[in-house]
Amino acid sequence: MGNMTNDIDKIIVVGDRVLIRPDDAVDRTKSGLYLPAGYKDNEKVLSGYILKCGPGYPLPTLDEGEVWDSRAKSTRYLPLQVQPGDLALFLSKNAIEIKYNGTKYFIVPQNAILLVERDEF
Repeated sequence: MGNMTNDIDKIIVVGDRVLIRPDDAVDRTKSGLYLPAGYKDNEKVLSGYILKCGPGYPLPTLDEGEVWDSRAKSTRYLPLQVQPGDLALFLSKNAIEIKYNGTKYFIVPQNAILLVERDEF
């Protein structure tokens, strides 16, 4: 039956979406961003850590060519601004909750993310 660990390496995130592990324990981030107690209660805004990101927004190619042509260019993407490891605050109404190997995650489009905190070093 395979390894039943929370191995998310098998998950490929598509487009402008990100995979987020919710973190309900966050009420103050490392840099001092304070999240008031009420933000969890109304659940309009959720927080969590970005685990994986999709490739971004597909860009149109200048020369589409024929679909059957083997020389057709591969799709190019405008990369996302967010990165794995970022702590994200995001709108819950745009988040899709999933469970993978018993762990809860959210799939969120980048435009639902309000801000991120990133540890550069």
